[in-house]
Amino acid sequence: MINSLFRRKHYTENSDKGQLNRVLGTWDIVFFGIAAIIGAGSFSSLGEAIFRGGPGVIVLYMICGFACAFTALCYAEFASRIPTAGSAYTYAYASFGELIAWVIGWALIMEYSFGNIYVAFSWSDYFTSFMERIGVHIPDYFTCSYSEAKKAVFNNSLNLELINAWKSAPVIGGLKIILDIPALVINGLITWLCYQGIKESKNFNNFFVILKLFVILLVIAVGVSYVNTGNWFPTTSTAPSGSFMPNGFAGVMSAVSGVFFAYIGFDAISVLSEETKNPQRDLPRGMLISLGLCTVIYIVLTLVLTGLVDFRKFDGIGDPLSFVFDKSNLNMPWMEFIVSLIAIVAITTVLLVFQMGQPRIWMAMSRDGLLPKKFQEVHATKKIPSFATIVTGIVVGVPILFTDKSFILDFTSIGTIFAFVLVCGGVLLLPNKEKIKGRFHLPYINGKIIFPIIFIGGLIFFYFYQPEFFHQLTNISDPKDGEFRLAILVFIVFNLALCVLTFIKNLSLIPLIGLSSCLYLLTGMSHENWFWFGLWFAIGLVIYFLYGYKNSKLNKEFHNANS
Repeated sequence: MINSLFRRKHYTENSDKGQLNRVLGTWDIVFFGIAAIIGAGSFSSLGEAIFRGGPGVIVLYMICGFACAFTALCYAEFASRIPTAGSAYTYAYASFGELIAWVIGWALIMEYSFGNIYVAFSWSDYFTSFMERIGVHIPDYFTCSYSEAKKAVFNNSLNLELINAWKSAPVIGGLKIILDIPALVINGLITWLCYQGIKESKNFNNFFVILKLFVILLVIAVGVSYVNTGNWFPTTSTAPSGSFMPNGFAGVMSAVSGVFFAYIGFDAISVLSEETKNPQRDLPRGMLISLGLCTVIYIVLTLVLTGLVDFRKFDGIGDPLSFVFDKSNLNMPWMEFIVSLIAIVAITTVLLVFQMGQPRIWMAMSRDGLLPKKFQEVHATKKIPSFATIVTGIVVGVPILFTDKSFILDFTSIGTIFAFVLVCGGVLLLPNKEKIKGRFHLPYINGKIIFPIIFIGGLIFFYFYQPEFFHQLTNISDPKDGEFRLAILVFIVFNLALCVLTFIKNLSLIPLIGLSSCLYLLTGMSHENWFWFGLWFAIGLVIYFLYGYKNSKLNKEFHNANS
């Protein structure tokens, strides 16, 4: 049985059966990438990331951008070999086998579902603030989740809207009625749009991405002249003379969920292989171009925002771009109005990309027999996975009723990083392929010497840069930083083992750097993140062994061949 759990699937160029519409070109992919990446980071999670990490969070954006660049190259290599829907799930099936593929597919379902829940909450924040500006007040208890309001009260948050939502909410049967109506509505509308077809989704997305880029550049252009450089070195109880990292390096790393969430868009577009005209060429190009553009924008935008407003004010702020221009900060109503208006329509594209991604994961897993056949149904005229699209809308909509942004953010990122780790590791297992003109090819650079030098040299550099951290590295009992130190120790041990393996096996440098970078990002995850991910993982394993293993196409083919 053990061997059967790791049986690999062999894909051909015709594995997709040609069921979906191939209408997307390179720049359509770029726009889908920008839609997901920029929207997720700048319009939603950026506020939480700044609050946790302070101005120094730009270092984390650089680290994440670096990690994602190498990971994107690995995705591009797989996309050029396997032009089939399914993203990392499909790639894991080809390199690690069925059980790992299931784990990744299950993690991706979590990523796209929970990612969209978070962005739906953020969309609601922007919509609510905009309606307030035009004189339409929506009760606070209909603009946030029950969990979010309760946390704000018990954690003494400075977010007055959340506090008021808890205090003013109507009570029925002893239960406070607090739910995010705008988030529920936008989820329903996006589900409907996804159901209309890929052409309609593409046209909608391309138009609103242009609006999104416009407002981001406008924020940077207007805000740069009001930057107070003193905000980049705020004073705190632990840093009375001012520090670029007021919460320390551990504080910066605690923002890894929010920062990394900002980058997961390039992963989401990899599910569009079957709807791309030339996936071996267009998908890798679009993925890499969108990632490069977005990384530069993130760094500049973060510098501007942290220069405009003290980082501590971003606690619980779901609309950071409009927040910096409100009356309590720069007091520029016209900018606040423009940002809020454009953000409402622009952030919708984030929801669109994620909502498109999940049904195609369901479909790919169903094709392999790991999920019921109903999930692979393709609409006869619209050419979209119809049943899976409807289920996605339900899966995203129900948790909106009882979750909150912070929980969702952390939960989403750990699953995504885990998938990235396996994609980078999977590339290391791929055999050499024949180079074909017009297709992407991941360059092979022998990491035998280079990778150990980079890693060990990096350790030496950081030792001299932050000697106190390394002197306390074995003090894992510290209530504040002990958990992070333990994670770093595990990271160092794993990479030293990877150095030895690389020296012996002559492994390729690019996927090695991607693998190591993503492993480092996992060190920023708390034990709560790992607990919830482990619980989700356990539920997935139960479903796999009760249904997927028995109904797997590979399992049936094996039994038919031996009967």
